Amino acid sequence: MSDTTDDPVGNDLTRRIEDGICWITLNRPDVGNAMTQFMRDRIAEWVGDASSDLFVRVVVITAAGDRAFCTGADLRGGRLPPRPKPDDAPEGVVGEGSRMIRDGWQRLVTSILDCEKPVIAGVNGTAAGGGMHLALACDLVVMAEEAKFVEVFVRRGIAPDAGGAWILTRLVGIQKAKELFFFGDDVPAAEAYRIGLVNRLVPRAELQSTLEDLAGRLAKGPTKAIWIAKWLTNRALDVDRATSLYDEAMGQELVTNTQDSKEGIASFVERRPAEFKGW
Repeated sequence: MSDTTDDPVGNDLTRRIEDGICWITLNRPDVGNAMTQFMRDRIAEWVGDASSDLFVRVVVITAAGDRAFCTGADLRGGRLPPRPKPDDAPEGVVGEGSRMIRDGWQRLVTSILDCEKPVIAGVNGTAAGGGMHLALACDLVVMAEEAKFVEVFVRRGIAPDAGGAWILTRLVGIQKAKELFFFGDDVPAAEAYRIGLVNRLVPRAELQSTLEDLAGRLAKGPTKAIWIAKWLTNRALDVDRATSLYDEAMGQELVTNTQDSKEGIASFVERRPAEFKGW
């Protein structure tokens, strides 16, 4: 099953659902796959839909072309018109700016973190700013050897957004996160792999086959068990031990009542490969 969206997104994004895998592709290689507001919001919508779609068991986010995965927000266009205001309202009203951030890139990143299906990023080229955080929000990151990450915000004189401080600090620690934010230096793929930002580092020619292999394995796995593992892991650094153990017990109870759990036990007893259905 496949589709391309109508305007205002058009062919800037594509989605294809096949064999339990939802492939989302940024398709603006001529502008570094920079995202308009319409693209950003559509990806958040699609990822959100994946949680309840029984035809989807894993999501892959990747991009067209060889040069860029995503270079962040498209600052040149593709924006929603401002809402009408009373004639005597000031140009900028307190709360508007922070609301725009929450409803924008934060919503996109949160949709990935909260998705009940595993999400894989296929980083084919430069991932900068929000594009870097889009990739790092994913559960697994596969990166082409020719690609790079860039915390570009400091080069523009702005603070990190798209959940970057929360995500990056958890991946590399406080000191390394500060270094990347303060200097905004390029992080080549080999360095990104060394410091733990990447799960698989492959030649660009092998990126697609690696994504297909990992996504295919996840699409055949016990989807609900993977969801609970994702949920527990994402919460692990934010809650105390007692809460984490309570969450674990509740998660175990939920998963053991799934059909996949029953199939896993049956397959073990019967000494055969398990055939998980995703529920």
